[in-house]
Order: sequence, then C-alpha cells, then structure tokens
Amino acid sequence: MAKIVCVLYDDPIDGYPTAYARDDLPQPERYPDGQTLPTPKAIDFKPGALLGSVSGELGLRRYLEANGHQLVVTSSKDGADSVLDQELHDAEIVISQPFWPAYMTAERIAKAKNLKMIVTAGIGSDHTDLQAAMERGITVAEVTYCNSNSVAEHVVMMTLALVRNYIPSYNWVMKGGWNIADCVARSYDLEAMNVGTVAAGRIGLRVLRLLKPFDVKLHYLDRHRLPEAIEQELNLTYHASLESLTQVCDVVTLNCPLHPETEHMINEQTLKNFKRGAYLINTARGKLCDRDAIVNALENGQLAGYAGDVWFPQPAPNDHPWRTMPNHGMTPHISGTSLSAQTRYAAGTREILECYFEGRPIRDEYLVVQGGQLAGVGAHSYSKGNATGGSEEAAKFKKD
Repeated sequence: MAKIVCVLYDDPIDGYPTAYARDDLPQPERYPDGQTLPTPKAIDFKPGALLGSVSGELGLRRYLEANGHQLVVTSSKDGADSVLDQELHDAEIVISQPFWPAYMTAERIAKAKNLKMIVTAGIGSDHTDLQAAMERGITVAEVTYCNSNSVAEHVVMMTLALVRNYIPSYNWVMKGGWNIADCVARSYDLEAMNVGTVAAGRIGLRVLRLLKPFDVKLHYLDRHRLPEAIEQELNLTYHASLESLTQVCDVVTLNCPLHPETEHMINEQTLKNFKRGAYLINTARGKLCDRDAIVNALENGQLAGYAGDVWFPQPAPNDHPWRTMPNHGMTPHISGTSLSAQTRYAAGTREILECYFEGRPIRDEYLVVQGGQLAGVGAHSYSKGNATGGSEEAAKFKKD
C-alpha cells in the first residue's frame, strides 16, 4: 500500500458545484507540437468537473483505493501544524499544483523518509527542490503542455481587458451608471500596436499566434532564436535584450521562468526603458517584477496598466499593494486551471500514477527528475547543481 498526499485548493465558498454552466467540454485532438493529450487507461470523473479543489480530488480516490492505496487530500500546506507536514513522514507520493503549491523544500524532503515521487498536477516544478530530489533518488514529474494554451488565452484576455479598459467599464454598469466618457477615456484599439513576449516557448509562442489576427506588430525576446520559418510566418521581430524590446512595444507579456537572471527583471530601472503608457502582462511568476516598482509605475503613469495572474507570496495577503494599485487587472493564480485544463492535468496525473504503480516508463515529456538525474523535459529545461527550487523565493534554477 502506498500513501499519497494530494494538496489542492479549497472548494468554492458556496460549496462544491452540483451543476455546471456547460454540458460538454470541447478538447483539442493534440497539442500544437503534436504531443498527444494524456492517455490514462481510464478516468473516474466527468470531463468538465471541478477537479482541482479538495472535493474534486483530481478524480483519483476510486482508482487509488481500489488498488489498496491511501489518499489524503488537503488544502492545508503551510506551517509545521499543516496537514501536509503531519502526513508527510510516511507519504510515498506528494501531488500538488502550481496554483496552490506544496513547497517541497530540502527540509521537507529530508523528513519524508518514504517519499518516492513528487507530481505537479499542471506545469512547473519550481515549488520542488529538484537538487534535493536528485540526491534522494526521488522522481519528479509534471503534466507538460496540459495548460500552456489555457495560460496563453488568459494573456490575450488580460491584454484586451487593459487596452480596451474593460474592467472599469464593467464596473460602471454594476454601479448603475452609463458613463461612456469615463469608460472610453482610457480605451484604445489593440490593432497596429507593437506587442512583445519575453520568452517564446510553448506559452509565449502560442500568445504570438493568437494575437497575429489582431494585426499587431509582433516582437519576442528569447535566449534561443526561433526558426526562420516561424519568424517569417508571424512576421516576428527578434530582440537580443529586454531594453530593445521594451523601447518599442506597447504591450509586453512575461512568459519566462524564474531564475537568478530573471528575478526582478522588471524593476525601477528597466521600467524607465518602457514606452510611457505601455501595458505589462505577467502570468509567469510574481517575482519577475519588483512589487513596489510596479505600483509606482502605475501611479506615475509610466505603465498604463498591469495585469497579472501570479503574485509573491501566494496566496497574497489582504494588504498586498497589487490588490489596490490603479489600473490593474489582477487575478488569483487561475490562468492554467480552467475546467478544460483540469480535465487534462487530472488525466495526466492519473497516467503518471498508473505508470508508476505498474512499473511502466513515465513519458519523457512528463519527467523532470528520475534515478538521481535530470530526465526527460527536465534534462532540457534545468541545469544540474543549480536546481534548488523549493519555493518561489528559492527558485534559483535555470530553465529554458
């Protein structure tokens, strides 16, 4: 028997849903690069259900208990008295999400003597100390690509919401007003603007493709230049530096990982290189931006708007200044956990568990660490010896 501890976010305030807005759930046949969607032998949930909260249990309980395993599901993850810490000592597998991460630090890993695998139900393992996992021979896996497109759609939504001044206009309706002049005094067309992404991986490239029909001028910054065919297809302008990109872009979207080179890359000095009145979108990591520099840039008008789906710390305290700064479009970390994405990352988690328990290989694209070494997607994305992770603050690894 294996003990599995699963850390998920809390149920809705009004209780777990008994009905949903839609009856069906359209899904792509494949991801844009040809990778197949998760392929577990079976699932014990209805696609489109709320699986990412505590009562949803990622649809895993029936499968695990039918095979003699113990499943503990909780949202209590922080502090020595948390359920996670109380249950960790004899856990064989820990599952959590980027949206409500169980920070698997070196200290926690050292206490979990039976731990064999850490799974991210989603994408991103920066909440796990990968170096400690390698040293202990613990497998680390994530459901690569399951919600990349979901995040990219969120970026496009936030971009339009800021540029068209949607949120303040909606609020006038909610207040019973009809203040057209107030609504349009900060509203512009996205068409013909210059839009740039910092990083053009799965999410960044998808953002560029989604925005091309708006007839914008597209730019990107990345350590690895895209193939010439893609640059020509999207009429992309490549930039070798952040300064070069921000000097010409009306909208900048951050789609890069957090590591020493990118932590606080958006700060008081780099914001001076932005066009006055630019919009900044951040669905990557909160600590890519200096918190107070963002607030000041919105207050003095250097930025016309900031929309983010990530914070530091997470969950953000009630007095976090990003909650009350002007001209923002902040959301809690929800971009990658739509009901569509949940169906994929829950199925992917089931697939990983089936492979683990049946002694079959886990897909290379899901593997981050295995057998004491970086493996699969992890071997491409991380650098051994510089993969500490464990928390957003401690995410000092290098990722492509």
